[in-house]
This record gives sequence, C-alpha cells and structure tokens, in this order.
Amino acid sequence: MSFAHLHTHTAFSLLDGEGTVKKTLDRAKELGQTAMAITDHGCMFGVIDFYEYARSIGIKPILGCEVYVAARTRHDKDHALDASSSHLILLAKNNIGYKNLMNIVSIGYIEGFYYKPRIDMEVLRENSEGIIALSACMIGVLSKKILANDYDGAKQSALEFIDIFGRENYYIEIQDHGIYEQKRLNSELIRLARELDLGIVATNDIHYVMREDAEYQDILMCIQTGKTVNDEDRMKMSTDAMYVKSEDEMRELFAYIPEAIENTMKIADMCNVEIEFGKLHLPRFDLPEGYTSESYLRKLCEDGFKKRYPNADEKLRARLEYEFGTIKQMGYVDYFLIVWDFIHFARQNGIMVGPGRGSAAGSIVSYCLEITNIDPIKFDLIFERFLNPERVTMPDIDIDFCYERRGEVIDYVIRKYGADKVTQIVTFGTMKARQAIKDTGRALDMPYALVESVAKQIPEELNMTIEKAFSANQQFKAMYDGDPQIKRLIDVSMKLEGLPRHTSVHAAGVVITREPVQTYVPLSMGKDNVITTQFTMTTIERLGLLKMDFLGLKTLTVIRDAVENIKKVQGITVDIDALDINDTETYEMISRGDTDGVFQLESGGMTEFMKELKPSSIEDIIAGISLYRPGPMDSIPQYIRSKNSGEIKYKHPLLENILDVTYGCIVYQEQVMQIVRELGGYSLGRADLVRRAMSKKKTDVMEQERKNFVYGIKGENGEYEVEGAMRRGIDEKVAVSIFDEMMDFAKYAFNKSHAAAYAVVSYQTAWLRRHFPTEFYAALLTSVLDKPTKVTRYINAAQKIGIELLPPDINKSRRRFVPEGRNIRFALGAIKNVGGAFIDDMTAERECSGEFASFTDFCTRMADKKINKRLVESMIKSGVFDCLGQTRATLLSVYEGIIDSAVRDLKNSVEGQLDLFGMVEEDIAVSGDSFERLPELPEREKLSFEKEYLGVYVSGHPLDGAKEMIERVSSAAVIDILDDENNRYPADTRVKIGGMIAKRREQLTKRGELMLYLEFEDLSGGIEVIVFPSQVKKYAGLLEEGSLCVISGSIDRQEEKPAKLRLEDVKEIDENAPMYKKVFVKLPSENDIRLEKVKGILKSKNGSIPVILYFEDTRVQLGAPKSMWISSSDDIKALQYIAGDENVKGV
Repeated sequence: MSFAHLHTHTAFSLLDGEGTVKKTLDRAKELGQTAMAITDHGCMFGVIDFYEYARSIGIKPILGCEVYVAARTRHDKDHALDASSSHLILLAKNNIGYKNLMNIVSIGYIEGFYYKPRIDMEVLRENSEGIIALSACMIGVLSKKILANDYDGAKQSALEFIDIFGRENYYIEIQDHGIYEQKRLNSELIRLARELDLGIVATNDIHYVMREDAEYQDILMCIQTGKTVNDEDRMKMSTDAMYVKSEDEMRELFAYIPEAIENTMKIADMCNVEIEFGKLHLPRFDLPEGYTSESYLRKLCEDGFKKRYPNADEKLRARLEYEFGTIKQMGYVDYFLIVWDFIHFARQNGIMVGPGRGSAAGSIVSYCLEITNIDPIKFDLIFERFLNPERVTMPDIDIDFCYERRGEVIDYVIRKYGADKVTQIVTFGTMKARQAIKDTGRALDMPYALVESVAKQIPEELNMTIEKAFSANQQFKAMYDGDPQIKRLIDVSMKLEGLPRHTSVHAAGVVITREPVQTYVPLSMGKDNVITTQFTMTTIERLGLLKMDFLGLKTLTVIRDAVENIKKVQGITVDIDALDINDTETYEMISRGDTDGVFQLESGGMTEFMKELKPSSIEDIIAGISLYRPGPMDSIPQYIRSKNSGEIKYKHPLLENILDVTYGCIVYQEQVMQIVRELGGYSLGRADLVRRAMSKKKTDVMEQERKNFVYGIKGENGEYEVEGAMRRGIDEKVAVSIFDEMMDFAKYAFNKSHAAAYAVVSYQTAWLRRHFPTEFYAALLTSVLDKPTKVTRYINAAQKIGIELLPPDINKSRRRFVPEGRNIRFALGAIKNVGGAFIDDMTAERECSGEFASFTDFCTRMADKKINKRLVESMIKSGVFDCLGQTRATLLSVYEGIIDSAVRDLKNSVEGQLDLFGMVEEDIAVSGDSFERLPELPEREKLSFEKEYLGVYVSGHPLDGAKEMIERVSSAAVIDILDDENNRYPADTRVKIGGMIAKRREQLTKRGELMLYLEFEDLSGGIEVIVFPSQVKKYAGLLEEGSLCVISGSIDRQEEKPAKLRLEDVKEIDENAPMYKKVFVKLPSENDIRLEKVKGILKSKNGSIPVILYFEDTRVQLGAPKSMWISSSDDIKALQYIAGDENVKGV
C-alpha cells in the first residue's frame, strides 16, 4: 500500500468524531492500509490508545493533532475579533516532535483557551522541531484566506509557516468531499504550492468510519450543540464523504495529481515516534544530608519498627527485611519515601489520615512508616497481594484524608515539587445506555414522554448496555419490535453508546513528575479552570509516572469532629487509634441493627445482615464488609450458619488455620493465596498470579493451574518448583475439590487488606456512636450540613435514641451542629444565605463582648461585620432570634430600619460626629428593643420559612396532626426513596405516599399544554412530582399548594440525580377517616349472597387498612389480599350499607 490517512478525527474529538480508535483502525486494516494518523481537534486524548492498538494490529501510528490557530495571538480574547480560529494539522516526526506537540497542545488549553484551545505563531515557532505541518481543511489558515479572495495573504501565511517548520516539513493539504468550494480551493492551493515549491498531500477529513455513519456523526454534533436534526440554523456537515476511504477511492479523486497520494506515505515514513512504557519517572525526593534514598528509608523503617513492635521476634524482623529487600530490588525506594513524606506532613499537622486502603495495608513497611495504621501481622495480611516480585507493577497506595483538609496535603505536595510538576488527572464521561437514549431522542426531536418511556426500560445495573437490556427486560424488546420510531431511536443510540461525551476531573487522582508534567503528558483545562492531564490514570501509570489518589473521606472528618466535641463538652481525650477493639457494647449495638451513621454498615441491607450475623469481633466486621457484595452474598447464609452453630467442616486439616477466622468459608483473596501456598507448595508471588488469573476467569490458565496445584510442577533439572497437594499428603479428589471451590469463590473474593482497613473505621464510628452519641451525631450532622435529606434522616435517627434537635439560637449556635447537654443545637452554617465568615465574626463578637441582649444590640454590634438585610431576614425566618423574646413577625417588620440605623450610627462614629460623652454613654448602655410587638406568624407560614431556610422543620411539622393518617395510607416514606442504598425502590416501582403539596411550579409544553412540577412532602422529607398535562386536567382541583393528599406514582430515577415521582393518581386525605388498624366484616357463611357485593366494593381499592372476613358458621377468618384493602371512611360506610352497621367493626 502507498497511501495513509493523515487527517483523522476519532471519538476523542468529543461529540464530533464518531469512530472509536478501535473501529477506525480496524477499518484501515481491513482496507489493507499500513499507516494512519490521529489528529483530533485541539487535543491528544486518544494518542496512546491509538498508538498501542495500531501497533498491535500491524499499522504504523502517526501521532498528531489538528490545532486551533488564534485569529491574532493566544492571549487576545475579544469576542468580535477572536471568537473564530483556524485549523492546522501537526504530526510528530520523532520523540522530540512528540514532546513539542504535547507542549503546543498544553499551551492551547492553559494559555490560549477561548471557546477552543488556541495556539499562535509564537508557540509554533518555539516548538517546531520534529514536527510536520499540513495546511489543514477548508478552515485552515491558508484556505480561509483563499476562500475570502485573499490569495496574497494566504501566500504570506504559507511563507511564515515555511519559516517556522522548514520547507521540507510544511505541506499543502488538499481534500475532496464533493463540496463545490473545494474545487476552486484546491486549484488555488496547488498553484500556491507550485509557486513556493511545497509538497502537496491529499487527505480525507475523517469524522466517521463508514459513509453510512455520517448520520450518527450528525446526531453527535446535535448533542454537542444542543440542537435537533430539525433545526435549520444548526452546525452540519454538507457531505457524507468524511469516512475512511480506500486507497483506490483516494487515487480516483486525485488522479490528476498522483504525487499528493504518494506524499502521504512519504510523510508516514518520516514519522517515527517510539513511546516507552514501564520506565519509572519518579519525582526527585530531597534527602537529609548524609543519606541515600536507601539508607534514609532504612532509618525510617527501623525507627517505625521499634515503635510498632517493641518486643519483635526474629520472624517479624525477617518479614521486614524481606519486604525492604523486595522494595529495593523492584526500584520503589523513592516511591515509599515520597508517600511517607506527605503522610508524615499530614500527621504532623493534625490532618486525619485513614488507617489504610487497598492492598498496601498488607505491608509491614507501610505500617512501620505510618503510611497505614493496620497491623498486617495481627490481621494475617499478605505483602505479595500488594507488591509481587514475580509481577512487576507500580505500587498503588491510595490514601484517605480528612475531607475538609485534603487540599492542604495537595498544597504541600505542590509546594514541595513545584506547581508545574503536580497536576490532577482527567476522566472521560461516556454515553451510558440510558444517557445515549435520552441524548439521541433529544437530537432526533422525539417527544420527551416517548424517549423517557424507552429510557426507563433500561435496568439500572452496573455495566448495563442496551444490548443486555434486550434480554434483561422483555418489555424493552417488545417496544423495539413493535414501534418503528422506537426501533430507530434504539438503533441510533446503540451506535453512540459508549462514546466519550465529556471530560471531568478525577475525584482524587494527582500525578507528580520529575520535570514539568507536559514533558510527559499533554495537559488540558476543565471546569473551573482546573488543569488536568489529557491521559487517564491507567495510561499515566503505564507511562511510568507517579500517580497518587488523595481521597477525601468525610467519615474521617466526622471522627475528628466527634473527638473534638467529646474533649470540649466532657473534657475526655479519646485516642481513636487506641480504642479497645473488643468492646462488647459496641458489637451488641451493631447486632441490634442500630447502625445509622456507622461507616459501611448503615444501609438497610447491611443493617439486616449485621442483625443476622451478630458480630462479636473485628474479624466479623471485616468479613461482613467483604461478603456484602454481588456474588459473595450467596455465601452469607452459610457463613452465618457456621458462625452461630459452631459446626465447621474442613475438607482438609490444613485449611483450618487459614479459614478458621471465616468459619470455614473462603472470603478473601489472601485466603486463596494461602491455600495454594500451604496445600500446593506455591511461592506467595506465584500464588498471587494464580489469584489474579482466577479473578479474571481465565479458563485455559485455570485448567493448567488445577494440574499444577494437584500434581505440582517439575523443573527442567528434575526438581519440583511447585510440590503440589498430593506430594503434601492430600488425596487427589480432595485436592481437586478444594481447587474447584477456590475457583468458585475467587471470582468474587475480596481484598482483606482493604476490608480490614475499612472495618477499623466502621468500628471507630460505631464505638463513638455507642459511647458518645450526642457528640457523634453533632459531628455527623455537620458532615451533611448541605444535604437536607441526610440531615432529616440523622435527626430522626438521633431522636430515636433520645437526642433532640434544638432550634438555632443567636446566643448558643455556632457554624456547626454542637452538643448541648444530651441534645444538639442547630448549625448556623446550615441556614440559607448565611455565610461562614459572618458566622465566625459573630461568634467572635459574642465570645469577646458577651451574649446579644436584644435584636437591636445584635445589629449595633455587627454593623461593622458586613451585616446585610438578606442575611438577617434569613436568620429571622429561621428562628435564630426567637430566644430574644420577639416574634418573627415583629422582627420582619422592623429589621430593615434597625440595620439602616445601626450602619448609619457606625458611619457617624467613624467620622467623629459623636462627642466623647455620647460615645462613652453608648458604650456603657446596652441597646434594647423599643418597637411594637406583633402577633406571631401563622404556624404554617412560620414552618414554611423554616423549611425554606433551614432545609428541615425544627419547631414542628405542618403534618404533625396527620401523622398517623399519613403512615396508614403510605406504602413508602420519601426519605427511603431518596436514600435507597439497598435498591428497595428501583425505577418504575409504584408507590403511594401521603403528605402535603409544599410548592407548585407550572410549565407549558411545546404544544402549549400545562404540566406541573410539585414539591411533595411527607414527615420524612420532600420529593419532586412530575404531573403531565393529562393528569393536570384530571386532578386540577387537588393539586394546589397546601393540599393534604395521597399521591400514587412511579419512581423516576436518572443517573446522579435525586429520584422523582411520575404522578398517576391523587386522592384527598380524609382527615375524618377512623384510625383503624384493621376492619372486620362478619357474614353468616361463605354462601351468603352479600359476599359478592362485599368483594365488589373491595375490588382494586389498594388501600392501607387490612380487611378480615369472618364467617359465623365455620368461625373461619379470611384476610383479603392487599389489593382489596380499604383507605377511607366512605369505604367503611359502603361495607356497612351491605353487611349492616353491626357487622362491620374497626379495631
């Protein structure tokens, strides 16, 4: 082949390119092409994926980018002059060119971003070495000028590019997509090339793989621009020729200039970038004088070893030496020093660090360096699960820090290594199944209701695809088969599903490098001007760069705050790392299911599991965390039976020491490794390789490993490298049975190191909750201060154990929730419109000069602290000033005037307009309130303000009087739907909720019909209810603000959004209905003619009051099915009319 595509946009030209890297390259391979370039718009997101996959299928990868050239300079950002930019293709000839290309693209984002990542001639001139430039498409620099009849200007630009890149590295690019303007453009471009003695190259501006894919690329652009295919003014390609063409097609198009085809391979031959994987590029760690990296790490390990194991034996010493030697041999000494350093900084500065995360907890070196706080010996954790000398990969130590202070650790790292050497990491949001259908439906201009009805049929399961949904949901398949419009929607969605949609910043990932980051990876700029890498975390690791996860764990912040609360309130210092791990009361509390707020144990399903398991040790908590996942859940009944009965059978005595902590069940990956070592004679390194193969379900590998485990492995010298189970005295059938059982469990077995670390945090939170519940709940509420649903949940949980929430108080509240005796005072920081800086100033004023004596006193003393009317109004409506003896209505009528007066007096005093005696007199006097007292606001209005500004009701609840009625008619509580961690209420579940319409918002559809969005509240929280036009007409009289009603509807769930309800039915709550728990209907016999009439009344009532039929002749009681339960006094009256008043009784 003598043609290569040099102008290729993949799906990494986000929502512009349709072809994935694989699909694009596979097509080139199918056409017999041997080289291909990647030139995505302004970015290099896909170059490593492209490079690796191309080489794997025998295609030479050419790495490039179609950059945006600024109209003036990259620094100019005037919309009228700089909104438009031009294109230029850049290709890396060699590794120098590749580095320069990364720098150019990075500068485009960091310095030149304005609508697009732009560069200018200065950037090109400074980074031109090793780069070939092509003049690009119809919106290239030269093309735009030629099409604007500025041939001389185009010539001048070409001369400038020649000066920058050299004549041999700058080519005139011609294209032919069947567009009329291209014919004239190509003629002028060829003329220009001849005049300046420049090479000419033919390209196809690839945006999709096959001609028929043009439709899908068009829809992608609609998604990108927020348009529909029916919008006339949208951005649209005017051709369907931008696909991966064959060499024959290209030769036919450019038969009049064959050199343009030949030059594609000439350029491809010139481009030879070699990317090196696996070579470490760790940052330079500054050592104390007189130390090498190795000797300093040795010193730190020895110091930590003496502290952790003051009475260590030789076995412990040998473990330390083995781990240290492995770390040294694998070249990771500096890695451990770097990690130790920033964790040491955190601990020295009082920043809470988690006990560990992942397999690093299995290392005694990590424990001695205080990188982890879990003793690997005590918990029987395995080093090789973390670092395996037989499998060379970069160590992966992820660290949890206090959520509020995580940023301080990252700032320290930036100061130590330099801002240009520390960067956050990109992630890509992809079009998942539901998202693809919704995006496609919008782009195709299909009705919202239709698209939603299709999208909701996709099961909300991990890794769900549209293809899988066909077999998972027969209704989805029926919709596809039965409606051509839906079939088209789904067919198009399947083409787009999985494509990258947008970039995001990784929640925790940070890369730290020796030289500036863009020396190794290109950079981009995301939301809020955050600079990130253009390569994902896995790519960065394979390139040998140091990636760290700085994770913010709110639970650590809760623990910190709880410990501080205990110290302040009770004067007791709690060492959270030195708790008695065998506290009976804590385990009894967990066993009761009393786990609200307990880390990892508070979901409904886990709570029920703990009640059955009845944990009595930390090992039970570790196992619980490991088992409560899809797959291992199947082992839970056996685990519980074995634990509670004590009857454990082992297939071989050698298993007892390994499986005794989990009552004979294989739960952990480490146990798999121990079994193949103890029973099969494997080294731990080889055991880890087997464990990995099992977890990846590699059948062929497992068949061989079964033989190895049972019969051993004989080396070339005749000696056994692996003894095998039979050689260790284990019966062949037993050995096979053990291996097969391991294979079943290994697919789901959990990393014990990770579970142990998290179990410790679970225990710590449980211990605090049991022994210091008020201090714990105050800290827990503070951690969810901005999440009213969670606040409501934890307030309810606290109230169950006798802790009350006290209202906000100007003289007692602080920024956070704080303990006050047995109860908790509401946080000022949770009040809408009240900023933290003002709260801190107010608290400082109160502590310095005493409590506020009156509202006037407050305004006077805070007049110089940026007081404002909006803030004070929010505080009044929240009840903050209730303690001062004035009604909220009174303060709302006078607050503006009092604030104006206070600010005016302050201004006058500053200007020296008060005499000395006046000032002294005012300093001595306390400002009192001298205004008329008004009656308090109506209760409903007062509570409405609390909900609006606090997010919760504090002094009462509008539904308190209807509590029993609501509980009786409801099948679910709002909070259980919103906070459904156990998936009890999946999408489309039909529920019935009694409560109140708190707010109503109207909206007209495109057809001019009225639909409603209701905020509906029960006693636990609020949920949005969508009311479509047909229901608005049907139930208009019931859907008013303040209405008490029972709403029936289906749950609507969308990714990363709170659940909503789609209204199906609404009934007014009958506040006069009797509060019966059940209703009995007495009839003489089952043959009584009235029975059918009774059944007719009960049919499809779907109420909440059970109905029991009693037949006198047989004394049999029959409970009616739930669909025939009743809910109103009208139902009871109807039954009494048929059966007689004396025969219908409620209890």
